[in-house]
Amino acid sequence: MTPKSTSAQRQPYETLPAGGSNSSKSRFPRLSRSVPMMRPEYDVVVVGSGYGGGVAASRMARAGKSVVVLEMGKEKWPGEYPSTLTEALPELHVSGNPSSSGKDIGTGKPTGLYNLVLGEGQNAFVAKGLGGTSLLNANVFLECDKRSLALSSWPQELREDVDALDEYYSRAAQMLQPSPYPSDYPPLQKLSVLEKQAKALGYSENFYRVPQTTFFTNEVNNAGVQMHASTGSGQDCTGVNDGSKNSVLMNYLADAWNWGAEIFCECEVRYVKRDPSGKGYIVYYAWHGDGREHFKDSFYNELMWVRARELCFLGAGALGTTEILLRSRAHGLKMSPMVGQKLSGNGDVLSFGYNTDKIVNGVGRENPPASNPPGPTITGVIDNRGPETSPNVLDGYVIEEGAIPAALAEVLQPLLEVLPGKQRPKQYGIKERIRHGFSSTKTRFLGPYAEGSSVNRTQTYLIMSHDSNEGILTLKGDKPHLEFLGVGRTEHVKVLNEVLAKATSAVGGTFINSPFYAAFNQQVEITVHPLGGAIMSSDGTGAEGVTNHVGQVFKSGGEGREVYEGLVCVDGAVIPTALGVNPLATITALAERSVHLIARQKGRDIDLATRNERLNLFGTPARPLPLTPDMEGTVNTLGSEPSTDDSMHFTEIMDGHIYIGDDIEDFTVAENAAKGASSSARFYLSVDAYNVETLIKRSDHSSLATGTFSCGALSKDPLLVLRGEVQFFTPDLSVSNAEQLVYKLTLLSTDGQMYLLNGYKMVDNDITFSVSNTWKATTTLSVTITKPDEDGRVVGRGKLYISWRNFESELKSFGGSGLAPQASFIGNFARNLVDFFVGPFRKMEFAAAPGDSFLVPPGSDGKAGTRIGYLKKPEPLKTVVLKARDGVETTIRVWSPVDTVAGKEEKIPVLMVPGASVDHQIFAMPTIPVNCVDYFTGLGYKVYIVTPRFGITPTVKMSSTPADAALDVLAAMEFLRNEEGGRKFYAIVHCQGAVATSVGMLNGSIPVSWMAGMSVSQVFFRHKFGKVNQVTGGTTVLPKVYRAIAGPWYPVVTPKYSVFQWLVDQILRFYPVGPKEEIFNSAVCHRLSLLFGRLWRHENLNRATHNQMENFITGTHTDFITNLLLMGEKERVLDAQGKDTLLNDENLGRFEGLPILLFSGGSNVVYDPVTTSMCYDDLRERFPGQEQLYRRSVIEGYGHLDNWMGKEAYKDVFPVLSEHLEWCVEREAGRA
Repeated sequence: MTPKSTSAQRQPYETLPAGGSNSSKSRFPRLSRSVPMMRPEYDVVVVGSGYGGGVAASRMARAGKSVVVLEMGKEKWPGEYPSTLTEALPELHVSGNPSSSGKDIGTGKPTGLYNLVLGEGQNAFVAKGLGGTSLLNANVFLECDKRSLALSSWPQELREDVDALDEYYSRAAQMLQPSPYPSDYPPLQKLSVLEKQAKALGYSENFYRVPQTTFFTNEVNNAGVQMHASTGSGQDCTGVNDGSKNSVLMNYLADAWNWGAEIFCECEVRYVKRDPSGKGYIVYYAWHGDGREHFKDSFYNELMWVRARELCFLGAGALGTTEILLRSRAHGLKMSPMVGQKLSGNGDVLSFGYNTDKIVNGVGRENPPASNPPGPTITGVIDNRGPETSPNVLDGYVIEEGAIPAALAEVLQPLLEVLPGKQRPKQYGIKERIRHGFSSTKTRFLGPYAEGSSVNRTQTYLIMSHDSNEGILTLKGDKPHLEFLGVGRTEHVKVLNEVLAKATSAVGGTFINSPFYAAFNQQVEITVHPLGGAIMSSDGTGAEGVTNHVGQVFKSGGEGREVYEGLVCVDGAVIPTALGVNPLATITALAERSVHLIARQKGRDIDLATRNERLNLFGTPARPLPLTPDMEGTVNTLGSEPSTDDSMHFTEIMDGHIYIGDDIEDFTVAENAAKGASSSARFYLSVDAYNVETLIKRSDHSSLATGTFSCGALSKDPLLVLRGEVQFFTPDLSVSNAEQLVYKLTLLSTDGQMYLLNGYKMVDNDITFSVSNTWKATTTLSVTITKPDEDGRVVGRGKLYISWRNFESELKSFGGSGLAPQASFIGNFARNLVDFFVGPFRKMEFAAAPGDSFLVPPGSDGKAGTRIGYLKKPEPLKTVVLKARDGVETTIRVWSPVDTVAGKEEKIPVLMVPGASVDHQIFAMPTIPVNCVDYFTGLGYKVYIVTPRFGITPTVKMSSTPADAALDVLAAMEFLRNEEGGRKFYAIVHCQGAVATSVGMLNGSIPVSWMAGMSVSQVFFRHKFGKVNQVTGGTTVLPKVYRAIAGPWYPVVTPKYSVFQWLVDQILRFYPVGPKEEIFNSAVCHRLSLLFGRLWRHENLNRATHNQMENFITGTHTDFITNLLLMGEKERVLDAQGKDTLLNDENLGRFEGLPILLFSGGSNVVYDPVTTSMCYDDLRERFPGQEQLYRRSVIEGYGHLDNWMGKEAYKDVFPVLSEHLEWCVEREAGRA
């Protein structure tokens, strides 16, 4: 039988049959989920994913517990492992300190697959990835011998019952399925050479083929994962890509996933604390995703966390688990002083038999020849642990052959030839020297795979023995420092080296120690099997160990036996002595035992009987945990996992101050108060756009936010951000033209308190042509924090900012599935900013025909055909067509009061008269929460609104003036009096409606005795244009020129364009409208500004109102414009012919006895606010002694039409009118 041959072992795993259909775009399975989908708490938290972590995850999931696995490394599957030096180097992380006086070293990615930890006396090589070191080890499954288990270092429960692990070794073997290299596979030359060396050493009886967790046939393993026959590539040390390696990823972890465990990678657990409730544990971790590491000052300080309700299993490896415990102790978790003591390198010795007389073929190949593969990395062993060979158990050891991975093939020869301390073979005469030189030259010119080359003749040795077990791991500056004293029992190591030198000489080779041992004067070794650091106590107390025999952590040192219930170590850290053999079988068996005993203590049964069906690794697990409502929302909105080709991410830190309390509403005031109280706050937020195209197209432009929020006034620990949202350039519906970057974050404290953070960055016209304002707009977040479980009670307010330093780090953090989605996101971001920055040069927005714009399309949320932003409002009680005395028809609408009580006296009716080019809608705005009709009908008043001929009526395009419209007002008043039985009414008149009313009152056609009072908006019988209108309206030439070119009608909507109208719109880009926050790109808005002047302060209009202005305002006739200009020039009301025949003492005398409120918007630029002051003065002078009848009010912050159309006019304007109305009613009743 021969290994399965393939021309391309680096194939996507999807091409390997996995059962079921592949619904994922990914080329490889992904058992791990994206960190934003992590829940805040689970029954069980498993730290690490090697043998111990895998066992805990699988067995606890089978016991029905909710389980989360946190792994620091990344998830890689066969087909993804590096095979060349160029591919491997980016995965190499070197850390540590090789001397007590030297500096800490830290190069490469901390989440890299290959981790070299430098220490004093010994270095360690470990793997980081989903599956732990099982991804890179040689798969050798050898049990610890009984004599080693009987050593005094072990707990009494194990050393006095050396068979105690037998049951658990069987459980481990059941999952890992070890088997030796098959006899019907091609013979392996390195295995044959080892056998000859065993014979030469006199240990033939100790030589055999090792059981290894490698598959040599295509079959489904016991976890349900499809495995593939080994090609014998010898690539175990860098990762096997042929799908034959039965790593923990392929068995325990796959099983845990299928039973509902949720797995997350790139999560570096830092420490563990008791839950504030006293039940369970809080596990703090640093997430290495989304470029968070670029914020170096915050990365290890502002940690994310997850709660273990019941159990926390530490399985991060001997070094990783020990480091976590040391840091946990520093953070207040009391434990034995033995933490970090008694580390072992498992007596590992790495050496080489260089340039032997034999063909070894011991260099790995990604695509080996089927007839002559190097074979799995280790296939044979000289097992000298028995009493016959080693009477003293501590002298026992094993020698195994190895294979150099292909990534090191080209550098092996120069490395070995420069190392000192070589031992030549005993027979090294001229003949041997010539042969050695020829073989060495052959490697230089033909490469390491050349038949007969020196590298092709090199045997690799790995010894495992018993060292002194005196390694120490400490924290220095919060970084681990590894120190091995007497690492290898120096004399014993010399004996082992002599054995290897003899074995090498027997095959004519040169013996060379490991590069570290040789280069550092025989003072430094390297281990691939670090053990200890949190050892089991030999006497069951914290005086002799860190954990008890189950792996539970002691609460103290000394004679205490009390342990932390639920905090359990399940990896090589608990092993109290070197094993003298590959440790994976023993680590797994001990973990099986610990988890079994813990489950029994908890009264839980582990279902070991139910076998998995063949797993579809691209599908969903058989028993997934149910999604919480917020997780369902995230999945439905954004998808559960990032897109493989259109995702992007970045991380952001904002800091500032939050005032705790609900009594300050202004953000700046709150911020200053918080500064005084030193109430600082910051968030460390990662933002994921799982599909950039979708993000840009979505109406809310929403992305997923994950991270922490820190505010000592709320919580002593960082608050967790649970699946928050960041919305990019979402229209601010509360203002007419602004975009917001909105932050909606759910915050959870370690003591279970929930908060909601709502923040926004405002981008509006304030940034026009201002770099500093643009920076301020995009880096300033106004924040409100509320309690969702207390009806949204405000907890605090303030502001957060992005510093320049953090902004630089934010830029570095940008990443994703490629440059295209990043460019798309950044391009969209820039376009939105530039749109506001260029101000008048923005793309113009043109309205459709009135009534057709902003309709909800079919298939959208909302009723198709309804207008976007329109609120449900009461319909008029009746609509009646009126005919004025000159035959012109107008319309009046009537609204009933909201609440009427039988027998209760009806309130006085109210007549409202709008201005030019508008209609009843300015008083009955459908786009604001409370319009004028809502307000007054809500107070119990019946409301009548007439639309004069100059409003939105069929007659608007005919020539008319405000004086003509006085007849329409008269007709409306007559109708009202007829409806109300001749009762008096209150009049609310606006702009040209007020002017028209004043004409009727001045000429006597409208008796003032019909009215109980009147509110006059902006202008009455005296006129004073705003400054811009004084300039542009100082002559009637402009409307005449316009009429000559385009006719008598001036439209505000131009759906059918002419060159002239296009030119008008372009010129109006630069029409002076005031400060830059009033610069807009609406053609309707521009045209209205030319026609009347800027009609509002844009900040007072919401988006729905401003965007649909063509539904509320129309154009006008040039004759009407001319009449307005003449009145502005004369500063007084004129008759229909433009003559000054109306305003005189006699006519003004008709106003006697009528209470009048005159009011202006303080920021009105159509008519200067002094206009109403002029009328006010005239009335007071004309009627001395009746000054109390006349009032004037200036509504600060308002312009012209926004007094009616403004979103908060019901707070600022309408109460002024209603107060006057009530006073007039009281006066009529004789009570005022």
